[in-house]
Amino acid sequence: MAIEISATTRKAQGTGASRRLRKTNRVPGIVYGAGEATMIELDHNTLYYALRNEAFHASILSLELDGKKQSVLLRDFQMHPFRQQVQHIDFQRVDAKKKVHMKVPLHFLNADVAPGVKVGGGIISHVLNELEIVCLPADLPAAIEVDLSGLELGHSVHVSDVKLPKGVELAGHHHASDAVATVQVPRGHVEAAAEAAAAADAAAASAAAAAPAAAPAAKK
Repeated sequence: MAIEISATTRKAQGTGASRRLRKTNRVPGIVYGAGEATMIELDHNTLYYALRNEAFHASILSLELDGKKQSVLLRDFQMHPFRQQVQHIDFQRVDAKKKVHMKVPLHFLNADVAPGVKVGGGIISHVLNELEIVCLPADLPAAIEVDLSGLELGHSVHVSDVKLPKGVELAGHHHASDAVATVQVPRGHVEAAAEAAAAADAAAASAAAAAPAAAPAAKK
């Protein structure tokens, strides 16, 4: 089921008009692609909470504009430098027959049962949190799952290990050998082991220095 959001056509344009619009708890925006660009406005609070939903950023959205629905993708949005206020938002119309290029979040599964964590005491480090993909709108996943259940200590899951949904292809700068996640020994454990080894060496050296010197061999 598509995520729905409502908007109305924005008649007043320009910096001053956008500033006045924001004072009324509305957000200026634009819908472009597959025809003429349309200036729109949306309710700020509804949009703000929608943006907190991860799926809103990587899903086909149903935008109701002046009572008519159209399929769109979120392409960009700007936030106020220090206020929790959406300043502007961009949507792109979707053609069901044309592939789209998107960044999709990764969902990591079974980290707690990975041998490197459960047995080795390591911690998971996420090298990538999203992948760039290309697919038809109907095949667009809200997220891609990465199974970490077989990850050993000191090993990594690579891009080539990620199982992509049907109809989805990698795009952008990704290479098969790129690490997606690794399991490493916690830094504190490494430092503790190094300190223990140093203490053992120091103790051994001290013991050697305190031992009595060997008696010289008797002359015949």
